[in-house]
Amino acid sequence: YLLRDLVIDRPNQVWCADITYIPMRRGFHYLIAIMDWSTRKVLSWRVSNTMDGEFCIEALEEALARFGCPEIFNTDQGSQFTSPRFTGVLEKAGARISMDGRGRWMDNVFIERLWRSLKYECIYLNAFETGSELRAGLTWWIGYYNARRPHSTLTGRTPDDAYWASGMDQLAA
Repeated sequence: YLLRDLVIDRPNQVWCADITYIPMRRGFHYLIAIMDWSTRKVLSWRVSNTMDGEFCIEALEEALARFGCPEIFNTDQGSQFTSPRFTGVLEKAGARISMDGRGRWMDNVFIERLWRSLKYECIYLNAFETGSELRAGLTWWIGYYNARRPHSTLTGRTPDDAYWASGMDQLAA
């Protein structure tokens, strides 16, 4: 676990990822999100009806292509994140790999808070029938979360505002 006592204060310093269970009207799906720890911006996400690691790799590759490489990438110790294919993508990109302690959900608390907000503000209010309905609902909500939903920890800014403003500040320095 590389984040102990680390001051995280800029975009792309630390990213985190996690998978959550999404209940549907009939059955369920799984959702992975990759988040910038400092700004809480959801960088990429994917939905799957299986726990196969491929959808995790796709989300990771999209985040890397769109936003560059973080210094540190933190996850839990799930098999999707410890697979040689997933860690190989991170190693090739040059990210340091960090993992939560076993059973320590607080080590990745920001993405756990994302799941709570997502489920109470979107998932539990809609009874999605199909994967395509779920994807449409998630596209809307994650867009709202990133661009229009202010966060108290970001002094009232949105994750997009915090991500791009901080990135622009660094470029100007």
